[in-house]
Amino acid sequence: MYEQFYALKEKPFSLTPDTEYFYRYSGHQEALNVLLVALRNGEGFVRVTGEVGTGKTLLCRQLLKLLQDDCATAYLPNPLLTPLELYQAISHDLQLGLPEKASLQQLCQGIFAELVRLRKIKRPLVVLIDEAQAMPYRSLEALRLLSNLETEKEKLLHIFFFAQPEFEQRLAEDNLRQLRQRITFSYTLTTLHHCELSAYLDHRLRVAGFNGESLFVPSAVRLLHKASKGVPRLVNLLAHKSLLVAYGKGVRKINRNMILTAIKDTHGLELSNRKFFSVYALEFGMVMCIAVTTLLIWGGLR
Repeated sequence: MYEQFYALKEKPFSLTPDTEYFYRYSGHQEALNVLLVALRNGEGFVRVTGEVGTGKTLLCRQLLKLLQDDCATAYLPNPLLTPLELYQAISHDLQLGLPEKASLQQLCQGIFAELVRLRKIKRPLVVLIDEAQAMPYRSLEALRLLSNLETEKEKLLHIFFFAQPEFEQRLAEDNLRQLRQRITFSYTLTTLHHCELSAYLDHRLRVAGFNGESLFVPSAVRLLHKASKGVPRLVNLLAHKSLLVAYGKGVRKINRNMILTAIKDTHGLELSNRKFFSVYALEFGMVMCIAVTTLLIWGGLR
């Protein structure tokens, strides 16, 4: 692979949600601000939605990292849980030591007792649910009922949903109207702006150990943004493939042609690829037309 060629300690554009590579671009920074403000305000339910590949899982894990010193947390990466499994997962993360065959009611009582204990030491419990759009209705309702464990003055439990846009459609259903009304803070993740992409690429390269000038020339960055539409996962995928192409050619810099090769090799970008080629063909044709016209005029003048 290309790590040694570019003096990297690891691949900089892996698709795994590694918080070491977390980059505070405008979308992720704004989302973090909303989540932290909601927590400070004592809000019970908060949701963050975003298209596939916008970094919801990475954001979720980064938030876990930020909260670990001041809050108790429970992280549910798999939302396909029954109400009993949901309460068991929360109890497990809180290390309550309840019997393996504890009933739903026993689990609820154990969680409430822990919430009271945490309140006394001023450590709120935050439950983070990834891929929340896939959570069954009965489990969403169980979460709402669990949130009823509160005092007269404050919430003892804070639930953060991270979900695809389909979650909005589910919340619009009549049988979830009570949950919908309790979600007071929301944020929709945006993609990387074109002016942020170069810094994003350089950030990931530096974390991976690269020490030098930017590997991606400006024209390559522009094309990369057009192809990926600023979606971080697609950026990582195309950047990784373009590094492979450059390594295969023994070239240190990533140019536009290498990005085009990565686009051609990526399923789902075929239409965009044809569009790019048609644009470049048109540009080339215009340049040739201007050149021929110039030569004809020059010949006539002579």
